[in-house]
Amino acid sequence: MGHSRNSYTIPSPISLTSVFSSGVHPSQPPPPCGFVLWSSVERRLRPKSLFPEKSVTLHNKCSHSVWPGIQPSAGKLLLARGGFKLPPNMSHALKLPPLWSGRFWGRHGCAFKASGRGRCKTGDCGGSLFCNGTGGTPPATFVEFFLGKHHDSYAISLVDGYNLPVSITPYGGSGTCGDVRCVMSDLNLICPAALQVRSHDKRALVACKSACFVAINAMSPVPWGPSSAFMPTADCMMFKMSCPQARFSAYDDPTSMARCTADTNYVITFCPGGGH
Repeated sequence: MGHSRNSYTIPSPISLTSVFSSGVHPSQPPPPCGFVLWSSVERRLRPKSLFPEKSVTLHNKCSHSVWPGIQPSAGKLLLARGGFKLPPNMSHALKLPPLWSGRFWGRHGCAFKASGRGRCKTGDCGGSLFCNGTGGTPPATFVEFFLGKHHDSYAISLVDGYNLPVSITPYGGSGTCGDVRCVMSDLNLICPAALQVRSHDKRALVACKSACFVAINAMSPVPWGPSSAFMPTADCMMFKMSCPQARFSAYDDPTSMARCTADTNYVITFCPGGGH
């Protein structure tokens, strides 16, 4: 996948027409940060009548700060300059522009200068606080959205590996609609040695490369791909069993994509079980 490009195309297993409501174009200044406590956001999110516009709220339940990254699909508007800092137990709501699709991910262990230059231990986007359309460096846990005129589709993707537990919670709407989660907090800890990614000082295990991506590249098809004639590798199966709702390849079963009606709003939570 092209993570150094200014935009990307999500390999969708189903055909969708995308939809969403107001965002920030790269030529416009960023909106105010507006961090608020999660308890107040949650009270506002639940009643459907309080959603005059389409939105996604990013909430951090990790014990450390997370720097969300945002990458629009090709030709879509950039939101919040593509990234910001989200302290523990804080949330940030974003309006979603019409016909928007793209991906979100959590960057971890970041340090930035006043200029906005720096780097992150995982999910780094070109050494910048504001990703500005640049994709996150794998491995990272990605959240993908395709928003349509009548239905939205969304998924957690481990195609590019794993760095943080994450969940997607829909509010309002209907359809085959529900939470999608990859919350196993110790997935990094059970990562095979050959797939481990460590911090720059080599002391901490910070992420796990995609076992299924490695298997596919090694010509070892997996049973949820186009052909079910071959058995997956043990490492790939470990990924699939740890986060059964997540996507693991561009050929994954379309049932890994949840669908809601287009009047749905969403919360993306990093470390939904807390801690980590």
